[in-house]
Amino acid sequence: MSNTTGSKTSATNVDATAVNTVAWLADPGTTIVVPVYQRQYRWDIGGCEQLLSDIRAVSEHDDAHTHFIGSILSSHNSNPDEAALVLIDGQQRTTTLMLLIAALHHTVRDTDPALAAELERVLVRADDPDRTKLRPHREWADVFESVVLDRRSPDDAMRESRFDDNYAFFRSQIQPDEAPRIWRGLRKLEHVAITLGADANAQQTFESLNSTGAPLRDHELIHNYVLMGLTHAEQTEIEEQFWLPIEEATGEQIGTFWRHYLIMLTGREVLIEGERSVYDAFQRSFPRLELPGLRAQAAEWREYAEVYRTLLEPAREPDAEIARHLGYVGVFGKGMFPLVMREYRAHRAGAIGREELIAVLEHVQSLLLRRQIIGLPLDRLVARMCRARDESHDALVRAIARITPSDERVRVSLKYGELPHPEYVLGRLAGVDDISTAGVDHIFPLAPADDWSGDGERAWTDLTEDEQNSFRALAPTLGNLTLVEDELAEGAFAATTFADKRDAVYARSGVRISADLAAADAWSTAAVSARTERLVAEFLDIWKRPAVVLIDDDGLTPVLDAKLRRGWPRGWEREFDYVEFRGEHWEVYDVKYLFNRVFKRLWAEDRQVLVDYSDRQGGPIYPAMAWNGHWDELGEGAYLYMGWDSKYMLTAVQGLLIDAGYAPETFVKYSYIGDVM
Repeated sequence: MSNTTGSKTSATNVDATAVNTVAWLADPGTTIVVPVYQRQYRWDIGGCEQLLSDIRAVSEHDDAHTHFIGSILSSHNSNPDEAALVLIDGQQRTTTLMLLIAALHHTVRDTDPALAAELERVLVRADDPDRTKLRPHREWADVFESVVLDRRSPDDAMRESRFDDNYAFFRSQIQPDEAPRIWRGLRKLEHVAITLGADANAQQTFESLNSTGAPLRDHELIHNYVLMGLTHAEQTEIEEQFWLPIEEATGEQIGTFWRHYLIMLTGREVLIEGERSVYDAFQRSFPRLELPGLRAQAAEWREYAEVYRTLLEPAREPDAEIARHLGYVGVFGKGMFPLVMREYRAHRAGAIGREELIAVLEHVQSLLLRRQIIGLPLDRLVARMCRARDESHDALVRAIARITPSDERVRVSLKYGELPHPEYVLGRLAGVDDISTAGVDHIFPLAPADDWSGDGERAWTDLTEDEQNSFRALAPTLGNLTLVEDELAEGAFAATTFADKRDAVYARSGVRISADLAAADAWSTAAVSARTERLVAEFLDIWKRPAVVLIDDDGLTPVLDAKLRRGWPRGWEREFDYVEFRGEHWEVYDVKYLFNRVFKRLWAEDRQVLVDYSDRQGGPIYPAMAWNGHWDELGEGAYLYMGWDSKYMLTAVQGLLIDAGYAPETFVKYSYIGDVM
């Protein structure tokens, strides 16, 4: 095969050759069949989007730069009448490439006959132009060939298959004037063609290729991407001056650091789940990394890594109060680190003062603690905070206020609910900066002995069942908790009555909220409630809600923070309870209806924004129903393509609302199903 071979390694039963993928497919001698035992084709639009993105990216580089798509494993056909390769591994990639090339061919066949002829050589057999070079499993071969050869019948218009969907996606993304760029990228794809001899064990080889080793993690992919294309000397410079210090600063948290850095940078959520999500976000943020700009950018990454080290180890901060508040934020995990690392770095650079930094850290603590107290989720909050901070400090305070529960809701939950992070809360209430020498004590014990007594008269076993249940319900609440020093803890554990504990422990304690208990005559449910009222007043003074006249948002999620899901996962039809659009309440339960409604609304009210967005993105508005699929007519000569998957539809909704300026005024309310999907 001409123009296909590179380095080659031979063994008795295995031939492995590095080849140019398109040249390999276009060779007249290449025909491929998918054996019966292969699984069905299942690539979704997310995979197609990544492939097209990689092809566009590689097309921008010089001729020496190629893109490796992995290995394709095949064996020679045992049927002498069918001179074809039997595809053992690589069906999904090969099939998707053929669908992309078919979409490119059908886009240019009327405008660029020369390119169309080149593409046709990849798609169809030289000896039989009515057959495709790739012959899928016989159960779906006719569907595949009807798509690639563009011979679908009118009866196929509403047919649903991955072949149709992915082909339609490629058609929607490729404009005629971009065809040469896509073709250039396609011709720079390479793979290792592994062909087995007659005596090779195909299954064993397949398992060896797919089960050994571990996939590269996101930060390893970022590392390779940053250094790719540099000379050895340049790679050494970037590695030693920047990358190694980043690794040293972040340690085992390097993957989390990059995720948090990208959330901070983009103001968009970067999910942990999903293939290469952090790496993909990095590529989008830094599409080109030439050496002069790379040095400056890498210096910023290194600086943020040092900031991140301090967030992980607050004792590194020399200002004791700032260090204390950094530690306080860490009590709630790392969820707010993207915002905190931005603010802390701004303080270190002199862009914001000490008091402003501490105020932000206080707001963050109040937000997280109040939400946790009333049972609202803490995830997917930080991206919207970063977007607000990009606007201004005041916008950040307003954004925090909007989702910080009110005093009234907090007061009720503290009275009847279990106190989260009791060491942290009690320590701050008591003014104890370091609680490592003290512990939480339940004034009424969680598991009282039979002779335990709160008033010195009635033992635990003398109480009615209702009285016992009342005590049990209040045991983990704020009013029944205090801090005692370690040296007093044994006495607290051994006491069998409140009076014993009061005299032996609380009266001797140097912790204010414990010493105050020395004045109590007895411990009853009424005493717990009264103490709760006193401590709640102090609580609301420490963990203030920003003084902005806004109600909390009842768990609404900004549309820019809505969860991107690949394909159509189970339960997608009831993902939302409702949607709020610019103050309107929409009974919209799924992303497909949301997509349709938003685009129709903008068509009616702000058409030019919609048209400009669609022109720039290459869809989803088209002048004709140019291929089979699901469409909705917007108006004469304007059709909305409805065949994308969940992720792509939501991405389009987000992009259009950003352009229209409506994104900050659009929220989704997840249903129970949506929360657990």
